[in-house]
Amino acid sequence: MYYGEIKNCDIANGEGVRVTLFVSGCTNHCKGCFQPETWDFHYGKPFTEETRAELVRLLAPDYINGLTLLGGDPFEPENQRALAPFLRHVRETYPHKTIWAFTGFTYEALLTEGAHSRCEVTDQMLSLLDVLVDGPYIEAQHDISLRFRGSSNQRLIDMNETRLQRQIVLWDRN
Repeated sequence: MYYGEIKNCDIANGEGVRVTLFVSGCTNHCKGCFQPETWDFHYGKPFTEETRAELVRLLAPDYINGLTLLGGDPFEPENQRALAPFLRHVRETYPHKTIWAFTGFTYEALLTEGAHSRCEVTDQMLSLLDVLVDGPYIEAQHDISLRFRGSSNQRLIDMNETRLQRQIVLWDRN
């Protein structure tokens, strides 16, 4: 897996102050995407053991609320295979920090057997998330008043409540 950028002290991509990893590779190719360069699976730098260690180090301060994954798309199967063990390590190291992920796939597609976005670690990836922002960016539904998403079709899914209630529960913190 490759990544395009790491942002420390990001306040735009999730609740609180976050460390954000922009992964490379996306097959959705949403019209109006704000980072089309990340569609290329080899854009940026390789996601190495040193990269993982740096991210874990950046997450250490108390003022950091958690980790956000976006891109590209963290739920491209190639990216999931690299991210799942890393997220497990982050969850074990920092159990009180939140993990958010943005994907152009819908939650339903991630659960559908045979879907392009689903692979052998998808359920594990989903189990490690606190919030999933799902759905493709749709330029015609762009709305700058929305928190943490670009178009009105995208949902902020509270994954902890969704797992508990076994139905989609939207995240809503005012």
